[in-house]
Amino acid sequence: MTTSYNGIALPGEWPPSDIGVGDDPLPVPYLSSPPAVIPVDVGRQLFVDDFLIESTTLERVYHAAKVHDAAPVLSPETELELNRGQCPVAAPFNDGAWYDPADGTFKLFYMAGWYDGAAMATSDDGINWRRPRLAAVPGTNAVIPRPPDHLRDGAMVWLDYNAAPEERFKMFVYWRWIGRRQGGKVYTSPDGIRWAERGMASPSGDNTTFFHNPFRRKFVFSIRHKWQRRARSYHEHDDFLQASRWRDDDAVRWARADRLDRPDPLVGIAPQLYDLNAVAYESLMLGAFAIFHGPENDRAAQLGRPKINDLQLAYSRDGFHWHRPHREAFIGASRRWGSWNYGYIHAAGGVCLVVGDELWFYYGAFSGQGSVFKPGESGDYPHDNAMYAGGHTGLATLRRDGFASMETDGEGELVTRPLKFSGKYLFVNTDAADGELRVEVTDRRGNVIEPFSLANCRPVRADSTRERVAWNDDELATLAGREVRFRFHLRRGKLYAFWVSPSDLGVSRGYVAAGGPGFSGPVDE
Repeated sequence: MTTSYNGIALPGEWPPSDIGVGDDPLPVPYLSSPPAVIPVDVGRQLFVDDFLIESTTLERVYHAAKVHDAAPVLSPETELELNRGQCPVAAPFNDGAWYDPADGTFKLFYMAGWYDGAAMATSDDGINWRRPRLAAVPGTNAVIPRPPDHLRDGAMVWLDYNAAPEERFKMFVYWRWIGRRQGGKVYTSPDGIRWAERGMASPSGDNTTFFHNPFRRKFVFSIRHKWQRRARSYHEHDDFLQASRWRDDDAVRWARADRLDRPDPLVGIAPQLYDLNAVAYESLMLGAFAIFHGPENDRAAQLGRPKINDLQLAYSRDGFHWHRPHREAFIGASRRWGSWNYGYIHAAGGVCLVVGDELWFYYGAFSGQGSVFKPGESGDYPHDNAMYAGGHTGLATLRRDGFASMETDGEGELVTRPLKFSGKYLFVNTDAADGELRVEVTDRRGNVIEPFSLANCRPVRADSTRERVAWNDDELATLAGREVRFRFHLRRGKLYAFWVSPSDLGVSRGYVAAGGPGFSGPVDE
């Protein structure tokens, strides 16, 4: 048994192989048996669950992302994207959206034309995108050529900050050979432009993806298997290429939909797990679950309309077990015929970027518009029909750390479990502009440790994603290494996160997902 960075005891068998079929919600062991003392040196500490909370009179509220006014930020325009009028697409089909500090640009990887190009666009601000002409397919912005008789399905691109220079970018592409086999190939690149093929991945379903878990220093393949309708299996390895290759008994059952996932009333079929993309954000793993509501392929093709996926969020503090407390769409399909985001939502690889005080989520969305095919018509292969037409790149935003807030319209408090830290300065993400937040520090029995009392705390009356909490005669560093609790007293406000920083600038030492302007690597430091 090993102990994780946050005090969670991991079992000797890892990854666990006890995930069952059925409709019951999957267990989250670290929530039912939390650590006696929780180290909080890594990242902002989020209130998405009760892991950090001993008691509270505050109410937890989950928040959805807001579609950006500029969305869609990319739509089919080029010859490659317009796909001869059959299925115009300029959208991540997983793929990826990253900020590359090497050249200070946003990089969006996406499907250009249905089942056609793996392309890249770049941007200085994340809103206005350019399509560079690249050498892989002259005259286009494709980054790899489509091999003869191949059809490009789902893909995933990852920026590996810690890799050797020639392997900074990693990619998995699922190919369909017309009339024959299908499967995934893996690639590496120094810059996202020049790619080297590194061989075949093990057999899997389409829309298989991967991510890196820096807490465990593992690459993880999120494998599409039908062990229970559409569901996910898991395989990890230190090395990217080895992670992409597994025997059947190496990949364990991992994630699925359950009875808490409600059917769409307009479709009526049991929801399924279509995609599972993940990234390290601050002190936990953030999961983007694409929940499939239907209809199934044959019915969608008859209608000539996209399938319906909504993105829901899940959270993991051990990298394997997911807590899905809020079964509402975080980024939802509009379900409005004629809109650019009617359905078939896919989160871009990397999940989100940190842009100032916001998190930016890029995603693919399909309208079913713009195809020369009529409902029920197909081209040269069954999946060439209007249900896959009109793919656009969406952008939605959220307050930084804003997945869930602990809040009150009156007065309330939140008491943490026993914690340990090594930093010097307490910071919070809070909206207390119309009220105030004060904090006191106690021992594990609840006795106030002077001078860190409420009376000595300088009230925070601000709406800020990074606000320092200070006491008169503040020497929080004197408590480093001790077991303490924080007691937050809030009046008319919202509390999103707290952390103890080694710097008065408020760096968190946590992970910043797909990066963003101002970050030179994967960590806020």
